[in-house]
Amino acid sequence: MPGAGQGAAARPQRPESPEEPLAREDLLLAAAYVSDAQYNRNVPFETSPQAIRLYYFYNHWTMQAITYFFICIDLSLALFEEPALFPLPFLLTLIDLIIYGSLETVNIHSVRWSRALRPVFLINFPESRQIRRAFRSIRNTLPDILYVFLLFMFSVLIFSLMALKLFGDRGLKTVEGSPYFTNILEIAFELYVLVTTANSPDVMMPAYDFNWWYSLYFITYIIINTYIFMSVFLAVVYNNYRKHLKNEIRKLAYLKRHKMTEAFNILKVKMDTEFVVKEAPWRQLVKVVAPDISSSHLELLLRICDEGQKGYMDKTNFLRLADLLNIQVVTINVKTHPLETWLPRVYQSAASLLIQKMVRHRIFVWVYDVIILINAIFIALDEKNPLISYAEWLFLSLYIVEILLKLYTYEPRAYFGRKQFWNWFDTLIIMAALVAMVANATIQSARKYNSQQILDIVLILRILRLLRVIVSIQRFRVIVTTLINIGPTMLTFGGLVLVVYYVFAIIGMEVFHGKVLFFDPNFTAPGALVCGNPALEDSIFAQSRYCRNNFNDLASSFIVLVELTVVNHFTLLANGFALVTHQVAKLYFIGFHIVVVILIVNIFIAFILEAFFVAYSLEKSEVETAIEKKIQELGVGVQEEEVQDGKLIDNVDTKDCGFSGDDGDNKRKSLKGLYFRIASKKYRTVDALLQRMFESEIAPEDEGPSLDEILNFSPSDIYPKNPNFENSA
Repeated sequence: MPGAGQGAAARPQRPESPEEPLAREDLLLAAAYVSDAQYNRNVPFETSPQAIRLYYFYNHWTMQAITYFFICIDLSLALFEEPALFPLPFLLTLIDLIIYGSLETVNIHSVRWSRALRPVFLINFPESRQIRRAFRSIRNTLPDILYVFLLFMFSVLIFSLMALKLFGDRGLKTVEGSPYFTNILEIAFELYVLVTTANSPDVMMPAYDFNWWYSLYFITYIIINTYIFMSVFLAVVYNNYRKHLKNEIRKLAYLKRHKMTEAFNILKVKMDTEFVVKEAPWRQLVKVVAPDISSSHLELLLRICDEGQKGYMDKTNFLRLADLLNIQVVTINVKTHPLETWLPRVYQSAASLLIQKMVRHRIFVWVYDVIILINAIFIALDEKNPLISYAEWLFLSLYIVEILLKLYTYEPRAYFGRKQFWNWFDTLIIMAALVAMVANATIQSARKYNSQQILDIVLILRILRLLRVIVSIQRFRVIVTTLINIGPTMLTFGGLVLVVYYVFAIIGMEVFHGKVLFFDPNFTAPGALVCGNPALEDSIFAQSRYCRNNFNDLASSFIVLVELTVVNHFTLLANGFALVTHQVAKLYFIGFHIVVVILIVNIFIAFILEAFFVAYSLEKSEVETAIEKKIQELGVGVQEEEVQDGKLIDNVDTKDCGFSGDDGDNKRKSLKGLYFRIASKKYRTVDALLQRMFESEIAPEDEGPSLDEILNFSPSDIYPKNPNFENSA
């Protein structure tokens, strides 16, 4: 299938006459390019009219929902197949299951390896491009990590040989009574686990008990392999990941520029000595790309792109359209407080205005911050003390008074707007605490019984009130907001971890299912004490009652993998499953640790560091600044601090109310009560966040390389020359 850019290049240019009407096919093709640039889609498509319509249908949310639905069905089959959490007849899959079932009927037990490949469909789904990018980062980072890993394993081997010579002939015994450090493979495994610190200091104790000087061996090993080598792993992963990530995002930035240029070439007409896009086709284009956009929002974008109100926009301003559409601008309507409408004299009286001024003052916030801290001290005190119980009613009353004062001062619909999360949180927590305390007091006064459940709810709600400190302290709020903003970017690695967990869970179920069984604690069968397997008799695995840590279904497998990711008691789990199968099974656990802990967790840390630094330190983008500047020029802006404090505004879209009239005064009159603001600083995609690091390297007039050159970018490319990444980040 030819690429989008290639298909457009073969298409004849639009006539230069301004009066020539824009063909519907040209409009749809240009809108497809702009939409792809807006959402960073890089799916090649034919440019024929029928193919474009099919491409729109393919990108519709219903098709994506259907695809995700079948992906979930595909992955959830592991819940219903043997070994299963919810056993069903296993004739659910096609070729794989037919072959497996046929072999089972003749008592030939086989391994269903194809189940571990089901997440491949999730990875190859076009909307999973972030997951694919993460896998590409892993693939590109592997060669550099390999050398460090080989050196690390060489170090482990050297220390293993030293341990064999130091301790092998001294007749030492482990706690279980087995020989201590007499087998080179066992030594290598134990020392590898020591890097995770999961078996520290247990692995050292026999040698340490024999002679305390031997502790220096283990201390030296931990310093070299745990602290130095693991830090080097992180450094190598971070350096290479950052290098390849920059190359990926550079591709995205140039591809977006390339698509917007193609859209411009479709719509452009020649005026004097330059090519421009007229206002009428620009309006049609925006309405196709964003059909739900309000006319007032559309006019605002037009004022930004057509700065001089000439009736057309040049190429530089047109190329910003995808970024403009990505910034959510909310049309808000300033409303009058109901009390001001119903009781204007009372609400505007001197006493009323004094109350409103006090509530709006910063000291009001500080007073309640102190109340929250005092409340925290009382929560930590003895709950059975009557004084503490009465004080809790006092604190609750103060919180209710605070909410009532704010509702009196601020317009209620603005206070409980859609974006006012903390206002909703405050009110719901206080109201729930009031209901729970009344219910608990009523039950206790009846002297029938004491509801521990309600009491627990009351205690939890009291503690949750302390979260209000996050809202009050500016630096706390900045950090929490940054974490919320990069939340969508974390989902990328959530999908990556899901894929890896699923593959390892399926492999673990094939290899270990039925080897370890869980029995109810009251079960008296002899096998219950050894998890249903005699091989675990006298083992620490059975003595620790780890029987529920098994691979008998998908849910249990995931829990075991989470425990392995934390690496606590890593050796206990690995030894237990090695006892019920073979010592080679330890390679499964080592492989999981290498892939997840050394590779994916380090890449995840590198990604979060990069995303957090960008989200935490970068100021508004040039496009956001342009929108806010135009909003203020038109006199229809709401200050950011007013937005944060919940003053004056209601964060809901109003009905369409377009600009009318030619001069500024008429525009302001037509917009009486109607205001705009940038609604959210959240980054809905990984691409939108990370491109801010790199797009500053591309000059506005730079069309960039050809499509083939963009697709063949590599980190070693010198294009663009001398990129100033440090300044842009």
